[in-house]
Amino acid sequence: MKYTVASYSFNGLFNQGKIDLFGYLESVKYRYHLNSADIWNMMLTSYDEDYLKKIKEAMDEKDLTLTNLCVDCAEVWDPDPNAKEQWYQNALKNLRAAEILGARTVRIDMGGRDLKMTDEQFEYTVNRYQEYAKIAQNGGFKVGPENHWGASRDPENIKKVYEAVDHPSFGILLHFDNWDVDKENGDRLCAKYAFHTHLAAWVIPDCEEKIKILQDVGYQGYLGIEHHSGENEYSQVEWQLATARNTWRNLISAEHKKVEV
Repeated sequence: MKYTVASYSFNGLFNQGKIDLFGYLESVKYRYHLNSADIWNMMLTSYDEDYLKKIKEAMDEKDLTLTNLCVDCAEVWDPDPNAKEQWYQNALKNLRAAEILGARTVRIDMGGRDLKMTDEQFEYTVNRYQEYAKIAQNGGFKVGPENHWGASRDPENIKKVYEAVDHPSFGILLHFDNWDVDKENGDRLCAKYAFHTHLAAWVIPDCEEKIKILQDVGYQGYLGIEHHSGENEYSQVEWQLATARNTWRNLISAEHKKVEV
């Protein structure tokens, strides 16, 4: 299993001015000994190309792969036309940033505060994601929503949008155990669409089950550790990452013992 730590995990330190994006890259490489990054776009101070190239240089120096650019304030659907246009322009900026940064995947939220999607919302959402998927294909990455908030927290909506977009550069960021509908089955139903994952602290007690789900669908991406409390973040992330790694190793050991028997 490959692992990454989302930069959002340090949003408490970030809000206190105690860490920036370059400090995050240092932490994932030298504190957690990873070769991957998962950048939350709100930690970017600019979309200027020179600044983005400096981030890319910092990753290259540390042999870090950008597994995901996790984008806020760029959701696809908003009932307010002015807001919708603003989010669209933000999405285009972040898609361009993803290409410069060498991202493997990009999360852009589906939008819509209600679980139910109107026909207009669904059609608009599909068309936008088809546009983004073409951009992603040209840029060498994948794009799609996370089951994060609103309409995306119904696995049926994820399925409908995924099938309608129907593009090889489209998928989802699977945020484990983050459903408002069919919580028992949402992860299993949507794991086959996943290009990236986020595993929160509250899911750690069930992480063996979640890792098995990924095994069952032949998942090839990263297990993303994401922390949310804003407190004791360095140690909390260390605990989450260590627990996930240990769980994976125990699973592999158990499988090897079965084969030997």
